[in-house]
Amino acid sequence: MARIVMTDDGIVFDGATLDERPLGGAETSFVEMANALAARGHQVLVCNRCEAEKVHRGVTWRPISHGVPESADLYIPNRGDKLLRLCRDARRVIFWIHNPAGYLLKWRYQWKLAWRRPVIVFSGASHASTYPGWAFAGGREVVPYGLTDLFCHAGERVAAPPPRVVFTSNPMRSLDWLLDLWARRIRPAVPAAELHVFAGTATYGAAGTAKAAAMGPVLERAAAMADRGVILRGPVPKTRLVEELAQARALLYRGDIGETFCSAVAEAQAMGVPVVLADIACMSERVIEGETGYCVGGDDAFAAAGIRILTDDDLWRRFHRASLERQRSWRWDQAAAEFERIGGIGR
Repeated sequence: MARIVMTDDGIVFDGATLDERPLGGAETSFVEMANALAARGHQVLVCNRCEAEKVHRGVTWRPISHGVPESADLYIPNRGDKLLRLCRDARRVIFWIHNPAGYLLKWRYQWKLAWRRPVIVFSGASHASTYPGWAFAGGREVVPYGLTDLFCHAGERVAAPPPRVVFTSNPMRSLDWLLDLWARRIRPAVPAAELHVFAGTATYGAAGTAKAAAMGPVLERAAAMADRGVILRGPVPKTRLVEELAQARALLYRGDIGETFCSAVAEAQAMGVPVVLADIACMSERVIEGETGYCVGGDDAFAAAGIRILTDDDLWRRFHRASLERQRSWRWDQAAAEFERIGGIGR
């Protein structure tokens, strides 16, 4: 058993938050990794902006304002440069990042990375490519996000479902573009189609409130398109999202240059829901082209692929089965085992 300290200085959350309300991808991954490392027998302490100390699923959560231990077998600071200066006597350090790595080139990051020399963990090859070879690091590793177990138990559906599409990402990541394409191309071709939008500010805590002015117009537009089959549902916890994906026919998502993994796309396929993506950033890493969905270039190709999945039942069943068979094998236990390897700790 190793002593592991994890730190985060972003929004307020703790281990129970994932069960209680929607949570962003980076925070979800942080919780899942802590839980997986504890399940593998390690002593895990998380110091972040949680409101009070608690133990949840074997992980101790403690307000970072109460202090961070000076030593650990493995120290995992999450994203923030100030965190690199903590837990100075840790034997190994993994610096876990979730956004394109250009921000690490700021001097306030580079001098700390040069001094601390942590192994930087990226979530995919596309993500790793955003950090130039000359920049400081004590090593570079790729560990994809795992799948939350909730999404990995869907059974095969015998009949193709009605043409219900879901959008489950940040509304600032091309929802406006999808609404345009939906109104111009997809809905006219499939008049019975519905687009259920599970998005809103609640997913991002206080940060979401700050971004409400930017998110507001696109969410208002979605709400105003009920006559064209668009249904604004708002964000939901993972337990509810599983139920919604079990009724969906497809996930349509353009992607975003700021995307480095996209759990929303991974979760949908794990549930047997085919996807249509645009070939942007990491999107091609998330789909098995022509087997679990499509990753295409251009609006016309995107609309055509979406329409085909919504109308061709045989195609849908083939993609559905392939998604269940091939897109849910990598879970958080495997990701945690990779962190053990990188951190030089045994199970």
